[in-house]
Amino acid sequence: MMQSIVCNRVLVSWNLGTRSYFLPNNGTAIRQEIYKNGPVVASYTVYQDFSHYRGGIYVHKWGKQTGGHAVKVIGCGTENGTDYWLIANSWNTDWGENGYFRMVRGINNCHIEMQMISGVMTV
Repeated sequence: MMQSIVCNRVLVSWNLGTRSYFLPNNGTAIRQEIYKNGPVVASYTVYQDFSHYRGGIYVHKWGKQTGGHAVKVIGCGTENGTDYWLIANSWNTDWGENGYFRMVRGINNCHIEMQMISGVMTV
């Protein structure tokens, strides 16, 4: 005998902003956007060597493309002359640098600088 299951749905509006826009592939413009409006969303190409990241400034050096990933870019900095993006990942705090990682900035590493999006929030 087959049993009938009823699924109740609740529709929620996820429209939290008035508009979104791609940022130019320009480090200065991206930094200004973060300072003015806060974090931005970025997607990038993932390669095999990223699975070995434990800390430091990530620069793709070897391996095949394994997919893509979306993250929140929250800032930038410079360490020992190397510019980097400070990025919040979604893989928990036991990954990378307490859930964050740094990716080299200014060379479009893993295509990250050409795939950044920001938006205007509705308050």
